Amino acid sequence: MFGNLNDTSETARSMDILHADLKPGNLYHSFSGEHNMSVTIFTMTHKKFPTPGDPVYVPLQVGRAVARNLGYIGDDTGVSISEKNCYYGELTGVYWVWKNIKTSGYVGICHYRRYFCTEEGRILTEREYEEILSDYDIITSKLLKLNFTYYEGYASDYNIHDLEAVGEVIRQFYPAYHETFERLVHSKGTYFGNMMVCRKEIYDAYCEWLFGIFEKAEEKIDASGYDDYHKRVYGFISEFLLYVWTQVQGLKVRECKVGMTDEKRETAEIKERLAAYFAKKDIAGAKAYMLACLEKRPDVLMEASDITGELKMSMQVIAVCELEKQVYGSSTIDRIQDFGALMAHFQKLNDLIQTWREREREMSPSEVEFYLKKESITDIALEASARLFYPAQEACEIAEAVKACRG
Repeated sequence: MFGNLNDTSETARSMDILHADLKPGNLYHSFSGEHNMSVTIFTMTHKKFPTPGDPVYVPLQVGRAVARNLGYIGDDTGVSISEKNCYYGELTGVYWVWKNIKTSGYVGICHYRRYFCTEEGRILTEREYEEILSDYDIITSKLLKLNFTYYEGYASDYNIHDLEAVGEVIRQFYPAYHETFERLVHSKGTYFGNMMVCRKEIYDAYCEWLFGIFEKAEEKIDASGYDDYHKRVYGFISEFLLYVWTQVQGLKVRECKVGMTDEKRETAEIKERLAAYFAKKDIAGAKAYMLACLEKRPDVLMEASDITGELKMSMQVIAVCELEKQVYGSSTIDRIQDFGALMAHFQKLNDLIQTWREREREMSPSEVEFYLKKESITDIALEASARLFYPAQEACEIAEAVKACRG
């Protein structure tokens, strides 16, 4: 997606910043002189990675105070909260940029395999950032649209006390934001990834607000007994708070597509395990395994993790096959066990359902009839697919219309 990766110029850029950091009495780098760049995107990482060739992207190791030095700029110099990385995640890097980078230009945050990109999936260049920011105040991820309120989602996956504690801090100390916080926390949207690009003065204002809230919230939240994933309380909640802050500030926001250079290791492992269950026709085993994964890592179904959508489709496979077995005595898994073939089978069905309402069907009624019979598409599969994309009543109507093509 991102073409050849070459870190030569980026390494030089990183060394410029490192040298500036190391000068006695001049710990904080200033983007000036021959190395001046109007946009610098700090790429948060906790591991070595192939960096994009564009020097606008500068790797920043987060949590370096408690980890092996990877050779990148670290968030453990200058004014730092690097030692809190287990609770803050990439926010220790966000904090470091706030406190230690002095510039009147633009700064941004992305991840070592997650970048802002064009709709075609090409990573944004410095010129494209400049063009966007000439018309907008800030670039964020696209608003993640949930099937439940943010509050409900947080309560199902995390300790709701922590979110409520943050809300209480906002009510007490930042009352101008409380009404918006309450409205949005009971709405169905959030930003994700703590990704943003904006002028440094806007970035600083946001950070002062965000970390001011968390400093007070730490007095109310004890995450020391959580597992490694759930400990990242502040990293999770901050994704939502960026949405709150931009709304209250009335900023002109450009929501950008987020692309990934590769699939998360845990996502690939889950798909491999599911493929093994499907190969054995073990739907019950696949269901139990997937539920256990979601209990431990509820974020794996998010768009930022499930970049191909195959984990969500695997849940669809499991639900449909389980119901088909109960009603018909057999199911799709009895005919198709290969993971790739199952994904293709359900993707074709989903494509048919999605285009039906818009009347952009690529198949005539007779072709639909042939397809339904040839692929043995059950009523259960049709209805389940429709419910993925439409409200219950409309889903039923669309499923019935498609069924009618059987004649």
